[in-house]
Amino acid sequence: MLMVVFIVGCNNSAPNGGTAPVKEPKSDSFFVFDTIVSIRIYDDKATEKNFQEIKELTHVIDTQISRNLDTSEISKVNQAAGKAAVHVSDKTFYVVQKALMYSELSKGQFDLTIGPLVSLWGIGNEGAHVPTKPDLDAALTKINYKDVLLDESKKEIKLAKEGMEIDLGAIGKGYAADEIADYLLKNNFNSAIIDLGGNIFALGVKPDGSQWNIGIQDPKEERGNQIGKMKVNNKTIVTSGIYERFFVENGVHYHHILSPQTGYPVNNNLSSVSIVTDKSIDADGLSTSVFALGLEEGKKFVDGLDNVEAIFVTADQKVYITDGLKGNFDLTNEMYQLCEFSNN
Repeated sequence: MLMVVFIVGCNNSAPNGGTAPVKEPKSDSFFVFDTIVSIRIYDDKATEKNFQEIKELTHVIDTQISRNLDTSEISKVNQAAGKAAVHVSDKTFYVVQKALMYSELSKGQFDLTIGPLVSLWGIGNEGAHVPTKPDLDAALTKINYKDVLLDESKKEIKLAKEGMEIDLGAIGKGYAADEIADYLLKNNFNSAIIDLGGNIFALGVKPDGSQWNIGIQDPKEERGNQIGKMKVNNKTIVTSGIYERFFVENGVHYHHILSPQTGYPVNNNLSSVSIVTDKSIDADGLSTSVFALGLEEGKKFVDGLDNVEAIFVTADQKVYITDGLKGNFDLTNEMYQLCEFSNN
């Protein structure tokens, strides 16, 4: 579900015009959530124990919300679909609540019960292929966020129909990034970069007091090639795009952002959508929701939210930014053109 955003030029001058470089971070990386998680803490007090505790934190999250682990809380909810409600931890319940909220806000363009479609296509896994129409039709009957029943007092989740499956892949990494940020703040680390496979949380500011420089990935190129950059502090940036996970069959490109309405990958001339906001779980859910809504409807959706900005990149290499990014986003790739929305 994610494209890549990345850090640009960490050794900027100090904000007062001096040349003091940003100190080298303490860093570690590990594999979880089917991606590389990289943590850079700009504080000499950071120890191996801190990184180990962060790693353990992410693995606990994985055992709670991963649909790919048969023993996870979400898997137990899915296994009981159509039969019984399942008690889950407060944190799992919170993530499901958030996913259901974005399903409702997007009117089903984002749907947390997309699991049967994700399994059917298998995009990102060996053997990915275009399903048959009967298989697609059967999977679509099991997808409806309105059939997710929550009991907040008991922290129970029930799926109304047998065969339904919650999939939190479009929001789980964002939740994990927020949890890591909370851990860092509680341990008095106020300057850090949290990177979950391109899901970036830029915590605080650089040690010299200046803002972080974040690059936005060119969706048509390999990782590390940007279309532009912006300065942020204490913000999260998440990008959903069509070139991160895909396969080609009979010359046709099939990406992993699937439509709960058609059963096929979303096809609306967008290559990627980046969301900039305060909470990574929101940025994660919104990036998929807004991508599915398309350029104009997605822009209207973002405009109706507080403290949320977006960058849209189209297949014909045009870039659109919401008003709050004007004067901050710097287009650096001459192959792209910065454009105005038609309703501006």
